[in-house]
Amino acid sequence: MEGHKKSGFDEVESLLQDIGTKIEHLIEKAADAGGEAKVDLEKKIKDLREKRTTIEEELKKGKSKVENLYNSKKIEMEPNLKKSQKHFKNAFKQLGEAFKVLIKKG
Repeated sequence: MEGHKKSGFDEVESLLQDIGTKIEHLIEKAADAGGEAKVDLEKKIKDLREKRTTIEEELKKGKSKVENLYNSKKIEMEPNLKKSQKHFKNAFKQLGEAFKVLIKKG
C-alpha cells in the first residue's frame, strides 16, 4: 500500500520484530562463539530480551489507553450524535413538507 502511513503501534511492533530477529542472530553467534565472546553475547541477548519485554508491556499499556479513551469518547458522543441525527431527520421532513406545499401552490 503506497502512501499508507504506519501508526505508532505499527512502528513499535515492527521494532519488536527487528529486535526478535537480532536476538535470533545473536543466539546463533553465541552458539558458535567461545570463551569471553560467548559470555558477552549471552549478556547482550539477555539485555535485548529484557528491553523487548519492556517495549511489549509499554505497547500493551499504550494500546489499552487508546482503546479506553476511544471507547469513553464514543460513549460521550453517542447521545449527541443521536440528537443530531433526530434533528437532521426532522429538518429533512420539514423540507419535504415545504416542497409539497410549494408544488401544490404551483
